[in-house]
Amino acid sequence: MTQPAALDSIDCLSVGILVADHLSDPIDEVPQAGGLAICPRLPLSIGGCASNVAVDLARLGARVGVVGCVGADTFGRFIVETLAAWGADVRAIRRLRDAETSSTLIINVRGQDRRFIHAPGANARLRASDIPLERVRQAKVLYVGGYLLMPALEGEPLTELFRQARAAGVKTVLDIVLPSSGEHWPKLAGVLPETDVFLPNEDEAAALTGHRDPLAQAERLAAAGAGAVVITCGGKGSVVVAGRRRLRAGAYEVEYRGGTGAGDAFDAGFIMGLLSGEDLAGCVRWGSAVGASCVRSVSATDSVFTRAEADEFMRQHPLAIEEL
Repeated sequence: MTQPAALDSIDCLSVGILVADHLSDPIDEVPQAGGLAICPRLPLSIGGCASNVAVDLARLGARVGVVGCVGADTFGRFIVETLAAWGADVRAIRRLRDAETSSTLIINVRGQDRRFIHAPGANARLRASDIPLERVRQAKVLYVGGYLLMPALEGEPLTELFRQARAAGVKTVLDIVLPSSGEHWPKLAGVLPETDVFLPNEDEAAALTGHRDPLAQAERLAAAGAGAVVITCGGKGSVVVAGRRRLRAGAYEVEYRGGTGAGDAFDAGFIMGLLSGEDLAGCVRWGSAVGASCVRSVSATDSVFTRAEADEFMRQHPLAIEEL
């Protein structure tokens, strides 16, 4: 096992939800009450936006640090050890004795979207004060993933953190996980003007804006202050609004086994584009390629490209991107 890294400077500080994923290989149907479904494997895998983005970026060769909360339990140790094995700096992960590590049960049924059962656990305890400002300032990108599942971080605490990060020249990148109920717009209104890149999926953006069209969603969110808004639309590609620019990108065709972690992989790819000095279209191309690589496995990170694999894939497979 690689020892936890102590990095003086990092490419990305990945902050947010850390989860142990319990996954099913695809089954034919959800069993009736009292029934039993058989699948080949029920793997345990790292999950959660901040964990996934950190592992994906590490696979791509980036230097990463992670901030979040886990329990002082078996699953918490599994998450920290997995991140450390990928070379991530895990010193800022809090290990709580009075909370369980967050877990998600992910049920994959052939021909259907995934079903999730989630326990927030220790993630709900993450506070802005847990995020060391010196680590933020040592990063090129500050990523926060799973926003709206961390109540102590909502609203002004995250707004102020992003404000200080940008003052230090650090790019701010935000993704959300939207609970099924509640009024979420007020929790975003102050944060978006301090966000360089906002990356919701089309379902989340529809719930936030009331618009079904991804372009209208992106324009509404950009009007609220975000520097660039990227709406990911699964197999339909993505839509981007940044200032006066509007882009629509297609999706790479790959063998599909499961969608878990694909949005996080897109985020990691987009961040890799930023770190590599790519323009907006180049960042979208990076996000699309890394996101596509993720769906080749039921887990969130196992099939994500390395840097060499991503470079070769993008060289061999052009992506349709049009200016709107």
